[in-house]
Amino acid sequence: MDVNKPSFLYNRVIKRGIDFLVSLLALPLVFLVVVVSAVAIKLDDGGPVFYKARRIGFNGRIFDMYKIRSMRVNAPDVRLADGSTYNSADDDRVTKFGGFARKTSLDEIPQLLNVLKGDMALIGPRPDSAFYLDHYTPEERVILTVRPGISGYNQAVNRNSVGTKEKLANDILYVENISFSFDVKIIAWTVKTVLASRNVYRSEE
Repeated sequence: MDVNKPSFLYNRVIKRGIDFLVSLLALPLVFLVVVVSAVAIKLDDGGPVFYKARRIGFNGRIFDMYKIRSMRVNAPDVRLADGSTYNSADDDRVTKFGGFARKTSLDEIPQLLNVLKGDMALIGPRPDSAFYLDHYTPEERVILTVRPGISGYNQAVNRNSVGTKEKLANDILYVENISFSFDVKIIAWTVKTVLASRNVYRSEE
């Protein structure tokens, strides 16, 4: 499939319209989650509520992705050999509330603001850390032709349980098959994965 032609109308027009409308309607939910999280965080360690992560966006543009802070203030950035972020059930960088927020994906809710701004989509490849921009192969750079998503095909199926290259392979598969029906399926799979608390952590060290 030529991802630049058959998917253009859906990806650039219809999908963006749906994303904007849903994120606009979801603002009360974002507000509620932020207020409740702010109280929990202040009771937990008293630090800031938000964390801004530098991520790779549409056409390779770097943007700040919003998250509810789940780690201790000034926690070190620990990564695995493939460049992916280290995470585990016993990661001592994660706060008490942060563990709950990660398990339930509440920490991702503020990204609806990124969707509203146009930095992200509801569904798309999960955005990689800014440093990875120069490490994509020519084949992998196709994922930059769509907006990154709050959830995506790899996120719905594997969540955090696979390495960078497998994630990117799934991201390419998504871009090559992007459609409204595929996005609806991914939303359903994401809800199922989150409710079941599956694949929250990488199994390997």
